[in-house]
Order: sequence, then structure tokens, then C-alpha cells
Amino acid sequence: MAAAETTTLNMGPQHPATHGVLRLVLELDGETVVRCVPEIGYLHTGIEKNVEHHTWQQAITDTDRMDYLSPIINNLGYCLAAERLLGIQVPERCEYIRVLMAELSRIASHLVFIGTYALDLGAMSVYFYAFQAREAILDMYEAVSGVRMNLSYLRVGGLQYDIPPQLQGMVDRFLEELPRWMHDFRSLLDDNPIFVGRTQGIGVLTPESCRAWGVTGPALRACGVAHDLRKAAPYSGYERFDFTVPTRSEGDAYARYRVRLDEIEQSARIVRQAMDGMPSGPWRSADRKVTLPPREELTTSMESLIHHFKLASQGFRVPPGQVYQAVESPRGELGFYIVSDGGTHPYRMRVRAPSYYNTQALKQLLEGELVADAVAAVGSLDMIMGEVDR
Repeated sequence: MAAAETTTLNMGPQHPATHGVLRLVLELDGETVVRCVPEIGYLHTGIEKNVEHHTWQQAITDTDRMDYLSPIINNLGYCLAAERLLGIQVPERCEYIRVLMAELSRIASHLVFIGTYALDLGAMSVYFYAFQAREAILDMYEAVSGVRMNLSYLRVGGLQYDIPPQLQGMVDRFLEELPRWMHDFRSLLDDNPIFVGRTQGIGVLTPESCRAWGVTGPALRACGVAHDLRKAAPYSGYERFDFTVPTRSEGDAYARYRVRLDEIEQSARIVRQAMDGMPSGPWRSADRKVTLPPREELTTSMESLIHHFKLASQGFRVPPGQVYQAVESPRGELGFYIVSDGGTHPYRMRVRAPSYYNTQALKQLLEGELVADAVAAVGSLDMIMGEVDR
């Protein structure tokens, strides 16, 4: 009996549904995918290598560019790792602000997923509603840091600035409007027969396959595994906040969509607790070897002026050592392994990017699926190629 003939199809690297320059080499038997080979590297930026040529503070801007949909969470993981090497603890107000901004970043990232994923499957209205909601968060970004993308707002030892007074009203208005937006998303998609038919039973992952491929985040929780680093290994004061870890058991594309919707509501709970319980006090470490002196001292203190100049031009030194710090990004476990040789620059940084591990699971995710369902399966993982090709 002759072997069945197969066809090779290139999906990407220039394809609107791959959400980045990702190439999938699909081997098809008729319309069924029998083999998938992900090819990455089309967006390589050398971020991990660039860090070695920047001071510890300058390197924060490199972390923004990996996952540009949740830059604050990238900043947070890197800063926590550097602070562990330095042996410093930031003030409580700083921790609350970091959590506040990280959860707003998580909501903004999930809103992009909902809008673009719905657009992939033909639901255009959801895209506009999701980006309207995200716009409110970008306004908060701008009020806090002065920019709307790639904030670089966190600093090793604290923050760039304290949060402005008007942020309270902006957060209140956003949290007041969010339930209406969530109702719109759910009413348009949850029971939509076309959306449900395109996603239920598509791209199924099991807890065992997630462990085998290193898949974390919403994709893992959609299989019924309630693993979230904010609960499993709390950082930046997350143990002070009351929230639940949403899970589902189906492990398919629809379950991954529902988990992200539920996570938006849990992040909103954390944002409300952070604003209501925001402590007063300093928003950066008092360690003058790491943080810049207050601006008002520069006109009256020569020592502060010299200290400011040395930190801004040369940076601070970090004791020799190595550390691994993981945080929960919107896509899963984001880990920073950083080595210091005692200098003013990181000696080595290696990032455990969740999108990288989730992407390799496409080998199993697409096997046996119809080529028409590849878009639904790929989009449900919400990969960001900036952190894959770092």
C-alpha cells in the first residue's frame, strides 16, 4: 500500500493570525495537520546580550521590549532579582504601587488578547470594545510615567516617581466601567455559537503535556492546574491581597479564553485592594548607594549632587552572586536568572520567557487538528514573539 502523500504549508512568518513574526511549517494530510514545526528567530533583538552593556538601571528599558503588552511585569521581575542580589527591601508603599501597576498591566494584556483573538475568528465588534477598555489603562500609564507603552517605570530600589493624585479617580472610573465591558465580552462571545464552535475542543492540552512542554500561565490553569506564582511563591507583597486563581478543566482554546476573562476580574479585585489599602510613606529605598537623592537636595548639598552624578553616569555596583526570580506574567512564569561579577553592569542575564515554552507546545497542540482550526489554536496561547526571540 502506497504511503499517503502529504503537503507542506508555510503559515507565516508574515501572517496576521500568528501575532508576530512566527513561522509554522505545517505538514498536511488533506486538511489535517499531521506535523507542525515552529520556526522562531525572525524578531531576534539580542536583549539578553544588550543587558551586559547597560548599567543595572539602564537595563530596565531592555526588559520592556520583551513583552511590550505587559512591560511593568517585566520591570518587576528584573528589579526584584537585582534587589535580592543587593540585599535591599523596598518600602511597603512601593510594593503596593508595583502590584497596582502590574495588575493593570495584566488586565491591559488580556484585553488585547480578547480583542485580537475575537478578530482572528471574525468577531470585529469585540476588538473595538476591548481596545476602548484598554485605552483607559494606557491613560493611567501616561499619568503615572509620562508614556503609554514601554514604561520603564520601576527602578531597582523603588520607582521612577510616586503615583499622581489624579490616579485615584482614574482607577475608580475604570473599575466602575469594567463590569459593563466584561458583560459585553461575555454576551458577545461566551455563548456565541460560531465562537464556541471554533474554540471548544480545539487545541487541547492536558496537565501532563503542559508539564512536558513547560507550559504555564492561563494555558496551564485552563487544564485544571491552579498554579499561579502570586499564590505559590508570593513576591512584592502579593500575600497581602485576597484573590482566587481561576481554572477550568477542558484544556481547549475556549477554556483558555474563559480563564483570561476570569483573571481580568481577579486582577480588578487586586487593583481595588491596592488603591484602598495604599500606605503612605516613601516610595523608594533609603539606600543612597542605589537610589538617587531627592531633587530638592541637589541645590543645597554638594554630596548629594556628586552622588547623583555618579549614579547617573556610572551606576551602582552589585555584589557578586547569582539569583533566579520568577513572577507571574499574563502568559505564565517569567523568570530572570541574573549573574553579577560585582560590577556596574549585569554579567549575564537569562530570561525564562513563558511564550517561548508555550510556542514549542504547538508541535503537539496542532497535531490532528484541521488546518482551518490552526488560527484558533495558535491564537489561544497568546504568544508574544518579542520575548520568544529575545
